Amino acid sequence: MAQKAKMILEKDFKVSEIDNRIFGSFIEHLGRAVYGGIYQPGHPQADENGFRQDVMEMVKELQVPIIRYPGGNFVSGYNWEDGVGPVENRPRRLDLAWRTTETNEIGTNELMKWAKLVNADVNMAVNLGTRGIDAARNLVEYCNHPGGSYYSDLRISHGYNDPHKIKTWCLGNEMDGPWQIGSKTAEEYGRIAAEAAKVMKWVDPTIELVACGSSGRGMPTFADWEATVLEHTYDHVEFISLHQYYGNRDNDISNYLAMTLEMDDFIRSVISIADYIKAKKRGKKNINLSFDEWNVWYHSNDADKKIEPWSIAPPQLEDHYNFEDALLVGCMLITLLKHANRIKIACLAQLINVIAPIMTEENGPAWKQTIFYPYMHASVFGRGVSLNPIISSPKYDSKDFTDVPYLESTAVYNEENEQLTIFAVNRHLTEGLELDCDIRNFDGYEVVEHIVLENDDLKQTNSAKGTPVAPHSNGNAVIDNGLVSAVLPKLSWNVIRLAKRK
Repeated sequence: MAQKAKMILEKDFKVSEIDNRIFGSFIEHLGRAVYGGIYQPGHPQADENGFRQDVMEMVKELQVPIIRYPGGNFVSGYNWEDGVGPVENRPRRLDLAWRTTETNEIGTNELMKWAKLVNADVNMAVNLGTRGIDAARNLVEYCNHPGGSYYSDLRISHGYNDPHKIKTWCLGNEMDGPWQIGSKTAEEYGRIAAEAAKVMKWVDPTIELVACGSSGRGMPTFADWEATVLEHTYDHVEFISLHQYYGNRDNDISNYLAMTLEMDDFIRSVISIADYIKAKKRGKKNINLSFDEWNVWYHSNDADKKIEPWSIAPPQLEDHYNFEDALLVGCMLITLLKHANRIKIACLAQLINVIAPIMTEENGPAWKQTIFYPYMHASVFGRGVSLNPIISSPKYDSKDFTDVPYLESTAVYNEENEQLTIFAVNRHLTEGLELDCDIRNFDGYEVVEHIVLENDDLKQTNSAKGTPVAPHSNGNAVIDNGLVSAVLPKLSWNVIRLAKRK
């Protein structure tokens, strides 16, 4: 007999308007993300700039609103000046972060041109590892100042008359990590971040800044790091960052799908720290969250140990995602939407080839990984207001978690388009979940589509030869007298789309 769950949705039970940047992604100079990913001159699909058009079409399908660039660990050793000006004059550098050789064929201007082609803004990171305040302010001037100064005129001389007008900037990356080039204590980082932020905003007062949180919840620095960094930067920044990756190393699907309970706790903890600093400083503004690295990452760990040092664009971090990974990514997206009142930016790390929803063959096609689909559904159908559903669900216990609801769900209301979307994952291993959702407050709404992502093989992957893990629209959601009823198949990602009857 199927398990039963109930949900109540009310228009007035609002979490927040969703900032579209919550559906952002990330491109780092790492592996084949740039070279062989977005850029491959000579490929049959390359345009006049060398950009792969098959990749661009898939990125546009995802409707990615913002892309973090150029790193990641890479940025802590990156001289931005290496990537501008005539390509033939650009130096090759040893990238110590990933032990590869960086050709610098692609840099700031090329990435901005590509982002424009895929309708995305850029979240630009500055190097606070080997560089600092001076390089940061100069990069803002180069990118954002109209003209009449050294660096803005340098940009113009490089063929870009109009400023890029980049509004969102990261103050370094994972600066508490011992693996980071130029890693720092919280005091050291807090001071340089505050000073960099100050002068960056003196160059362009309209920008928003993200301070580095600790590199993960499991770091020994966590919590104290956030508090110390915000002590220094509270007056200068709008965001603190969070990073989190998960993996099913123990092959325990029940525990794996419960990991978003930890993610939820992580988010709540960082909100608490930010609010503590606000109270301590008698502040007026909330520090919001930028969850600018999140994904599944573990499949490629062993393969990456065999890569020849100082290669150019080797196949690094190329996780091939299976069906169960798509379910967890769906749960992670739901968790982000639940916290839309404080998470205003989030970046699926990364976008192409490197732990990515899109993969490319060197001389062949681009193709969609399993995680492409929940990410696309959330981005396309998740714009509007995040609602706070009242959920009643049966629960289970796993190795690391207790009281895990079988139903992981949230809903988004787009008032302008008169659309309501329910996102739901059934975590049950063997049984469907009967869902009854009360939407009586949404008078005259009808079911438009019930999308389901399901597969009997948890380890099934996609490839260039085919995508056996792909969604269908044969879900059985119906509505009767304000009650939406559906059976969510065992271990499935569901998108129930409703709209006002015309």
